[in-house]
Amino acid sequence: MAEPNLAEDIANHMRRQILLGELAPGQSIKERDNAAELGVSRTPLREAIRMLAKEGLVILRPARSPIVADPSLKEVSDALEVLGALELFGCTLAVENATERQIARVMGHHEKLLAMADTRDSLDFFEEDMAFHKSIVEATGNLPLIETHGAYLARLWRARYLSAQRASDRVRVLRQHGVIAEGLSTRDIPKMTNETKEHFDYLFANVSVFYKEREDS
Repeated sequence: MAEPNLAEDIANHMRRQILLGELAPGQSIKERDNAAELGVSRTPLREAIRMLAKEGLVILRPARSPIVADPSLKEVSDALEVLGALELFGCTLAVENATERQIARVMGHHEKLLAMADTRDSLDFFEEDMAFHKSIVEATGNLPLIETHGAYLARLWRARYLSAQRASDRVRVLRQHGVIAEGLSTRDIPKMTNETKEHFDYLFANVSVFYKEREDS
C-alpha cells in the first residue's frame, strides 16, 4: 500500500476512534504505542496525526505528544455559526448551479439514509448524513466554498456526531433532509434555506445540551 494512502487509512481509523470516544478529549496520543497497536511505522502515523491536526481534531505540542482536541462550547458554537452560514450560502448556489446528476447524487444520499433508518450502526448513519451535506455544497461548483466548508465540517465532526446521538434526532434528520433535497430538486431556494436554518437551530440546541450534560456529570 502506498504511504500516502496508508496515512489516510490511519487518519480515518483514528477519526472514528475520536468520534466514538475511544480516543477521549484531552487524551495524549503516544506515537510508539499507537503505531504498535495499528501495526504500522511511526512515519505514516505522524502524517495521519498531522491530517487530524489540520481538521482540528488533534492538537500538536512542541516536544510533547499530541492530544485529542477538547474544544469549549464557545469554540464549537463559533465554528457552527460559520458552518451554518456556509451551508445556507451553499443552498442558494446549489439551486442556481447544480446539474441534474449532482441533484441525483444528493437524492441518492438521502435515499441511503432512509434505507439505514433502522440500522444500529450510528456511525455509518452519521457518515452518510455528512456525505449528504457535502454533496449539496459540492453541487455549487464553487471550489473555495467547497474547501472551506470541508474544513469546518471536519473540525466539527465530533461535536456533530455527539449531538446526533439524541433519541429523536434520526427521525428529525430524515424529515429535514427530505425537505432540503426536495427544495434542491425543485429549485426552491426559500424551502431549502429555511429548512437548513431549522436544521442548524436543532444542531446548536443539541450541542448545548451535550455540553451541559457533560458539565453536570
